[in-house]
Amino acid sequence: MRDLSRRELLATLPAAVLAWRRGCAAASTSGKPMRGAFIIMATPYTATGAVDYDDLEREVKFLEKCGVHGMVWPQLASEYASLSREERLRGMEVLARAAEGRKAALVLGVQGPNTEAALEYLQAAEKLSPDAVIAIPPREAKSMDDVRAYYKALAGATRRPLWIQTTGGAPGLVPTVELLIELAREFPHCGYVKEEANPVIERMKALAAARPAIKAVFSGAGGKGMLYEMRLGFDGTMPGAPIADLYPQIWDHYQAGRREKAREIFQLLTLMLNLEQQIPNSRPYLMKKRGVFKTALSRQNKHELTPEETAEIDYHFAALARYLKA
Repeated sequence: MRDLSRRELLATLPAAVLAWRRGCAAASTSGKPMRGAFIIMATPYTATGAVDYDDLEREVKFLEKCGVHGMVWPQLASEYASLSREERLRGMEVLARAAEGRKAALVLGVQGPNTEAALEYLQAAEKLSPDAVIAIPPREAKSMDDVRAYYKALAGATRRPLWIQTTGGAPGLVPTVELLIELAREFPHCGYVKEEANPVIERMKALAAARPAIKAVFSGAGGKGMLYEMRLGFDGTMPGAPIADLYPQIWDHYQAGRREKAREIFQLLTLMLNLEQQIPNSRPYLMKKRGVFKTALSRQNKHELTPEETAEIDYHFAALARYLKA
């Protein structure tokens, strides 16, 4: 079957949206909690630079051993902007099969540069029945009205939890808190926000004040504010994959009242997050070191680690040994 042209896709959108609405209205979600440590999965590459789908499937098993509460792909930390349409669609299929029957929730990224592209990814995701979907704002938006129309179209085309990430879209067009609350009130399944826009804590507080329309407020930024955010009663975080073991332990210890233990592990986490800022490409290096990926390649960062850099990463990583699950 041939791919639709852009003009043909546009022509079919009204009917397609109605069909998705009918299908989604009858469907039930898995009921998995949208709460805790949801890991943004890394994208693995072969030695020739192609997406390694075997390693992508292996990453699901790795994250399950780490005890994560959710898995998310593809997002910014997944290098989604460097993936082709075909790579994204195949990757979603691989993950849907690999995540079937597992405890962690699967959240598929359906963002596109514009509404039409995002709806196409959402249509593909709907066929795979993930636990939720997530969308970065559209890069081609020119106004807040464009952002509003984009998310309203997505929310109208699914009944699954729809996460809105507040960063990564068109420069200078961050979805306002007022818009996020407006969408959540109009679409009850659209009250899930990954907040990364400054001032982060103030925005998160304003969102939380709009519960129950707002269902969950997560952070990003590698989970660097995780401990404080839990104190403030927020719902989780979406960090990267290389040290995925630490985040659910911090979360679970804190929620169980073992706050000193949570702080102890969080201190080690902050050392690793600081290292990521100092040494480019430490994330893919760790995915290879841990036996999850065959290579440490990145499409977005071509930096080759020096012996001194790898020694520094290894030195800090060794301190995590007693907390590693996989």
